[in-house]
Amino acid sequence: MSRWRGFAVDLGASNGRTVLGEYDGTKLTLSEVSRFSNVPVNLGGILYWNFLGLYHEVVAGLSKSSSQSKPPVTLGIDSWAVDFGLLDANGDLMQNPRHYRDHHNDGMMQEVFARIPVENVYDRTGIQLIQINTIYQLMFLRLHRVQMLEQARHLLLFPDLINYFLTGVKVSEFTNVTTTQLFNPSLGTWDQDLISKLNFPQRIFTPVVSPFQVIGTIREEVISGGKTEKISVVTVGEHDTASAVFAVPHESDDYAYISSGTWSLVGTMSKKPVITESARKYNFTNEGGVAGDYRVLKNVMGLWLLQEVKRKFDQAGQAFSYSDLTGLAAKAKPLQCVIDPDAPDFLAPENMVEVIQTYCLRTGQTRPSDPGEISRAIFESLALKYRFVIEKLEEVTGRSLEVVHIVGGGVHNELLCQMTADATHKPVVAGPAEATVIGNICAQLIAVQELTATEVPVLVRNSFETKVYTPRKDRSAWDQAYLKLTSLLGD
Repeated sequence: MSRWRGFAVDLGASNGRTVLGEYDGTKLTLSEVSRFSNVPVNLGGILYWNFLGLYHEVVAGLSKSSSQSKPPVTLGIDSWAVDFGLLDANGDLMQNPRHYRDHHNDGMMQEVFARIPVENVYDRTGIQLIQINTIYQLMFLRLHRVQMLEQARHLLLFPDLINYFLTGVKVSEFTNVTTTQLFNPSLGTWDQDLISKLNFPQRIFTPVVSPFQVIGTIREEVISGGKTEKISVVTVGEHDTASAVFAVPHESDDYAYISSGTWSLVGTMSKKPVITESARKYNFTNEGGVAGDYRVLKNVMGLWLLQEVKRKFDQAGQAFSYSDLTGLAAKAKPLQCVIDPDAPDFLAPENMVEVIQTYCLRTGQTRPSDPGEISRAIFESLALKYRFVIEKLEEVTGRSLEVVHIVGGGVHNELLCQMTADATHKPVVAGPAEATVIGNICAQLIAVQELTATEVPVLVRNSFETKVYTPRKDRSAWDQAYLKLTSLLGD
């Protein structure tokens, strides 16, 4: 067969990229077209995403790719979840989307629960309670930006917002919609009862569409003189974690996955959402999978911790690379202190180094003092928190998860991968690092009937390398550290 080409846009919380995927019927290859920073903008004390800049980068990458002799035939976009843009009656963007780390969400969970019992919100949506969710961002608008919400005509999550400006089509893709905490999996659509009780305007919620759908083609005016009008825009797993998990090269269904990056998403797959009292107790979320299944998972603060530590060292004139910090961590004394990566202390502090040190002192532990000790504490604590979440996953699903698949940028951190095997006492299969883009491209292949969903894991195994980490035999030190973590968690 001729080589098929698809164009993937992958927007992460700190950077973005555009990638060309090529499929020859046997293997998938990737070539990066462009890479760019995603730097939020603090304007008047409000933290915004630079939507205009990101859209410009998408169009620039698309222009570069489509100018080649063999341009892509399809395009798919994935990004982080929960954040959105509002369109007015003219179809114009009303403001740059706010960043989920902006403090406008503070106190909004309590405002929602004052109107709807917390148990009801979880039971109707199956989504973990975390203040960045779309439902709480809309609550802020309802209380403090009434005129804006009243004038809005459409709400589009980030990838759908870009798709709209590329095609003129307004839809909401399933995997991303499920993260909003306004989707009812039993009904298979937006929960109109929740929306009504919170007094959100019903009209802003656009139709929910599944992945693998061709929704339109690139408008001629997007790139003057280009060939983009022949490129079909496809709904992929528009939540980046959904795309990443879709590319897990699993050989059986009894696995846990960790999508490792700025956040760590720790979960397993289920044909149906797991919405039980136990799942609610442990605050598990049920997010849509690319194939119509569900990702039962928990958000764990990921390598954001290390990113913030590096930032503070950089500001202090100590310029360490990430590999430098990992190397120093490998030499530091093991398991001296443990933090809960998801403690509120670490969500958005000004000085991550000081906050980690203060947390350790407050909890009666040794204070990590140098870059190696601080970095090692982060890695070990992440590995231990992964174990905690996986054990609770086994409890709520009633399944034994025999292997851990790690995908995403975190697979390059061999120290963390080995620590994860040691802490969980399970083999770890690391790779592919480019899982999000791979899952995005595979969804495009399915949309044009070049591939089926069941063939994806085999294609990934045939196309990309993985590395296996076996747990080392000495478990006692890790088990003692795990007891320390569970005591911090009050479990």
